[in-house]
Amino acid sequence: MKTFLSIAERHKAKLVAKGKSMVSEEIHLNHHLEERGIEAIETDLGEYILQLARETPSHLIIPAIHKNKSQIAALFEEDAGRPFEPETKVLAAYARQKLRNYFLEADIGLTGCNFGVAESGSITLVSNEGNGRMVSTLPKVHVVVMGMERLVPTFEDLEVVLNMLARSATGQKLTTYTSILTGPKQEGDLDGPEELHVIILDNGRSNQLGDPIFQEVLNCIRCAACLNVCPVYRHVGGHTYGTVYSGPIGAVLTPLLQQDMKEAGTLAYASSLCGACYEACPVKIPLHDMLVHLRHRKVKMKLTSLPERIAFKSYATMFGNITLYKLATRSAYYAQLPLVREGKIKSGPPPLSGWTQSRFMPMLPKRSFRDRWAELQQELAQRKTDGAAPNGTRKEEKR
Repeated sequence: MKTFLSIAERHKAKLVAKGKSMVSEEIHLNHHLEERGIEAIETDLGEYILQLARETPSHLIIPAIHKNKSQIAALFEEDAGRPFEPETKVLAAYARQKLRNYFLEADIGLTGCNFGVAESGSITLVSNEGNGRMVSTLPKVHVVVMGMERLVPTFEDLEVVLNMLARSATGQKLTTYTSILTGPKQEGDLDGPEELHVIILDNGRSNQLGDPIFQEVLNCIRCAACLNVCPVYRHVGGHTYGTVYSGPIGAVLTPLLQQDMKEAGTLAYASSLCGACYEACPVKIPLHDMLVHLRHRKVKMKLTSLPERIAFKSYATMFGNITLYKLATRSAYYAQLPLVREGKIKSGPPPLSGWTQSRFMPMLPKRSFRDRWAELQQELAQRKTDGAAPNGTRKEEKR
């Protein structure tokens, strides 16, 4: 943050044109620029819509996926002071016309970085809009903000991850725009910035290096495939997570980056642990396993509530003692009777009420499966005994 602000102050910047950058969202760059009187304009269409709505992204790849055409038209009407038809072409044309002046007038262009190539010092930008190239070539100063995990060793490695990113993110063989930039404008170049600054961000990432459980989370290429298949994310949306990174990757990454298990650690519980994220992940990050380890870490730090700790301690004690287990299962039948209606538990006291508000629980049977299985084994043993003669020969059955 300080590095970027020093660059902006040195150039007396008043306007920053931004390409899509989740890292800038992570460090709340726009807010800090606004405090210093510097206007930051999002030029990615989805990000621009959210900036007008004063909202944060709800998806890593499609930030405004929660907005429909009518809602976007209303935002543009408020911005322009005239009505708009809720048609994609009309809305895109207005955004194109409005943003073009910002490209030309910006003192600094800021972008994220999909991948950095160590062998050449190049940065790679991939997008399906042309704003990335406008931001990185028209302003005199181009600043790149990238997470430290975005580095790949060689161009051969870049080819692999570019193919995985496009296919996993949008199903394309290659994105519409793939820009590889190496240094600022050189003598003889027709366009490009006079200065190029690359800011590599740690912000808690290096804490995961060497960790046998969580280091693999740094392999994420931000394709959002895990979000697209997650049964929880698809129902609650990204804003429910309350963080920049949503979905399964956000539930793991956020508490690790923030080093805050007290608040961010609750995200680890927003999962069914179905493993769909692992199946969809192109780099096979075991997010479902990491979520379990985060839950364990929170318990070890004693950050769970006292009633929860008592409940699970009792659960462990009961399941660790066969006598207590049998006593609990037999007494549960009688304990439920005041709540049973028509063979079902349709309502109950907290915390049971949280379940029964939208569904019912089946009534526990009077005889458990274990009891019935033991009786069945006895019956089978008795039949074998009755069917055998004293000398070991089988008795003749009477017809």
